[in-house]
Amino acid sequence: MKDDAGGTVKLRGRLVEGVRLVFIAVLATAGYSVGRAATSADQSSKVLWYVFLGAACGYVLGGIVGRLTLEAVGGLERELRRKPAAEIAGAVVGLVVALVIAALLSLALVPLPIAYVWPAVLFVFIVIGSLGMRLGAAKHEDIFGLIGVKPRASAGGGDAHVIDTSALIDGRVADLISTGFVTGTVLLHEGVLRELQAISDSSDPGRRARGRRGLDVLVELQKSPTVQITLVEEAGVLDVDAALVRLARESGASLITVDRNLALVAEALRVPVAQINALASKFRMPFTSGDELVVRLVKEGREHGQAIGYLDDGTMVVVEDAVEKIGQEVDARVRNVIQTATGRMIFASLPGISETVRV
Repeated sequence: MKDDAGGTVKLRGRLVEGVRLVFIAVLATAGYSVGRAATSADQSSKVLWYVFLGAACGYVLGGIVGRLTLEAVGGLERELRRKPAAEIAGAVVGLVVALVIAALLSLALVPLPIAYVWPAVLFVFIVIGSLGMRLGAAKHEDIFGLIGVKPRASAGGGDAHVIDTSALIDGRVADLISTGFVTGTVLLHEGVLRELQAISDSSDPGRRARGRRGLDVLVELQKSPTVQITLVEEAGVLDVDAALVRLARESGASLITVDRNLALVAEALRVPVAQINALASKFRMPFTSGDELVVRLVKEGREHGQAIGYLDDGTMVVVEDAVEKIGQEVDARVRNVIQTATGRMIFASLPGISETVRV
């Protein structure tokens, strides 16, 4: 990682110096032209002062413009890294088509005076090109659909999620993705990847097992056809949690975590949070063995003596030895709860009956 960071710094430095060199050359040439025009032929030494002045101005202005260019390029790079590859490809296709359309429209401007043609053509290319890029990015799924290609994670409706280390180690996020509750783009910060690697290389066997579980879950997510894992690189990050919250806020994504403290920080900054523990508690069994409930019995069950009732949410309750209570509301004690593909079934008995429930 240090070599990559050093190479990035060198590349950025070369970009600034390259822009500065261009400004020095241009302004030095301009200084030479001004010096030749402002002095006589026998005052060639003064021309050198104009060249030096132009080069000095180019050095200063080139450094300023170079840094501004570096910031613009860096912002564009970060934005492109957060975009899915299919969306970027759609924007490129839209730009190419828009430029062709702009070139055809520009032909109608040729009869205009030359002083008006170039500004009008430039305006047409900028407006049409920008519109084409936006439409291409927004309609990239339809564009790929025209040629029979379906981008990965297109079924997610463009939803974006930022996942943290605790959610990967927990592992239940893989179930949410496999069942379709989480789709779209999953942004993986490189700090999370480093944390998983550090945990998996730990000397503590338990900690090492958790880290490897997180890596296994990440590999499983990579194979899922309903999500697209996008690695977000950001050098020099010391606080990974703060970086995750910032990434989710800037990209308009939700944060997937099981860390309650991180969830509270994200909620304080108005970042949507998908807490796996909170979701699991919402879907936990409302009744367990030994609980009491009130249900109206409406019909006979399959086994002898059974009566069936339904809770408000449609859950079927099978009460043993209660066929005589059909049409009445009874107090029943839960004996067993079964989760099926179609929902939950509760087996109960009337108070005072200790017969083993037949399941």
